[in-house]
Parts: sequence; C-alpha cells; structure tokens
Amino acid sequence: MGSQPHDLPMPVTAAGREGLEALLAAPRRAVIALDFDGTLADIVPDPDQARAHPDALPALSALAPRVDSVAVITGRPAGVAVRYGGFAGAAGLEHLVVLGHYGAERWDAVSGTVSAPAEHPGVAAVRAELPGFLDSIGAWQGTWIEEKGRALAVHTRRAADPAAAFAALREPLAALAARHGLMVEPGRAVLELRPPGMDKGVALTEFLAERGAGAVLYAGDDLGDLAAYSAVEKRRAEGVPGLLVCSGSAEVPELSARADLTLPGPAAVAAFLSTLAAALHP
Repeated sequence: MGSQPHDLPMPVTAAGREGLEALLAAPRRAVIALDFDGTLADIVPDPDQARAHPDALPALSALAPRVDSVAVITGRPAGVAVRYGGFAGAAGLEHLVVLGHYGAERWDAVSGTVSAPAEHPGVAAVRAELPGFLDSIGAWQGTWIEEKGRALAVHTRRAADPAAAFAALREPLAALAARHGLMVEPGRAVLELRPPGMDKGVALTEFLAERGAGAVLYAGDDLGDLAAYSAVEKRRAEGVPGLLVCSGSAEVPELSARADLTLPGPAAVAAFLSTLAAALHP
C-alpha cells in the first residue's frame, strides 16, 4: 500500500509519517511494540485492578497476524501483564511476546512460559527495608508499596498532595536504592526501585535486532517509555523507519513533545491499532 488511508491520523513529524508509510508498505517486516499501563490499559488508582481496555485485545488480534510481530513491553512482571491483558490463548496472538520487568522477563505465547534470570539481591534487601524506611522519614501516610517481583514501586497518587509527596521522596529513595545497587525510575505519581541495565530501550533494541525489523511502531505513556523512544530514534538514524505514539499528554509532556502522534488514551490507541489493522492487506 503506497498511500496513507484517510481514516488513519497523520503523524505531525516527517519522520513519523515515514515510519507509518514504511509500516503500511511492508507490514510483514514491521514490529509493533506497546507499553501496557496507560497505553493498552487505563491508569487506575489500584494497579492490581488494571485491565486491558475492552477494545485493545480485538485490535491486537486483528493486527498481529498482519505484521512481523507484536510485543508488549512493561515494567510489570510478564505473567501479570499476560493475565491483566487477557493475552493467553487469544486468537491471532499465537506469537505475541510480553517483555516484563523492562525485558528481564519474557513470556512467549508459543510456549506459554516465562523465562527470567535470578532476582537482583538488592531487591530483596530493599523489600525488607522499605516499609520502615518510609515510616522513618514520615512518608508513610498516603503512600503505598507495590510489589513487582523484580522491582518495588512507591506510589504517591493517594497522598493529600501527590506531587509534593513524589518530590519529597525522590532523593531519599534514590539514596536507598543506590545503597543496594538499584536505581529509581520516576513515573506518573510513582517511583520504582529496580536493578540497573533494565529499561524499555534495551528490551526494544534487543527485540528489534532479534526480529530484523524493517520498521517499528512504539506506543507508550510515561517517563519509562522515553528509553524506548530513544531506541526508535537511534534506529531511525540508522535507516530503520519508526513511528512514536504517545498515549495521552497531560501528565507527561516530556513524552508527548517527542512523539510523532499523540492519542488521548488507551481507547484511542486501541481504535488506532484497529484502523491500522484494517488498512493492511491480510
């Protein structure tokens, strides 16, 4: 297909338009990579209640058979993302890959199993220390800890002033993480403590190399997706066209400022993926 269908939104950048055109022209060489929370699933106060948008799974099931591959790249454990996304056994997603914990874990639909290295010892140490640490600095009220298996996250969304709580915690949590060989990844009212060398850019770069991708679309919504954006930009500089999609823009202007196409949330992302699937020849 040599021209863009009129019902597909137009990327605002030349590089984004080139990426979309390359995807439309040779979909069998294209990789579709997507964040989960905020991109395929709406952000909710309790992350354990997050589920893929009802339109997301049908859109992915229609799109996946028409491209080289679809990968979900998330900070969640791979198995949790699979469960909350409803991906296991879904028609059309027989070759889906979920890269959890920023690529430290991998679930392949073909095998239905998760592969992962041993846990970083610093995570266990911080897990034991974090509750008392938050209490000792007077930050317990309104904050809460999310257990992520290979990482831990401190949320401030329920605090009386989420932004102030977030700002107050950044430096102490960074010091705690550093003592145990970990790093802190900021997000939307959340600070995640995890091992270094794990990010969505590394995960995406390795997956694109594995697939020999001729084009890539990446969609995300948060600061953790900036590394994946950088990976796509690097591939574009090397001659591999790419399209950067931002799901929402109000909370993370750093992401929307670099995006080729901004969509107002998971419902719109699902609609875009569905329209894209329809635009591609089976």
